[in-house]
Amino acid sequence: MKAYIMGNYTEKAFQGFLKDPNTDRKAVVEQLTKSMGGTMHSMDIVRGSYDFVVVAELTSFDDFAAIKLVVEGSGAVKNLTMLEAIDFSKATAKAGKIGYKAPGQ
Repeated sequence: MKAYIMGNYTEKAFQGFLKDPNTDRKAVVEQLTKSMGGTMHSMDIVRGSYDFVVVAELTSFDDFAAIKLVVEGSGAVKNLTMLEAIDFSKATAKAGKIGYKAPGQ
């Protein structure tokens, strides 16, 4: 599954960046993703509600949950959130087969 993973660095992480500004976080995230059998496509530091966005292929939500436990447990990241890409054509085809009517219709 294609996943968009967002999160925030903690104060602990920012202190680490200041101590060693050359730390390659992309390499660490790529290795972590590989350890779960996945592939990291990109990682960007972003401006907004989250500090970073990772685009990756993972085999299951359980793989993301394992990564979340390890990374948030380290104290370096918080609010790790995943959005799973879906095939909207398949979803709408299935929805078209559901005979749902809203109340009063």
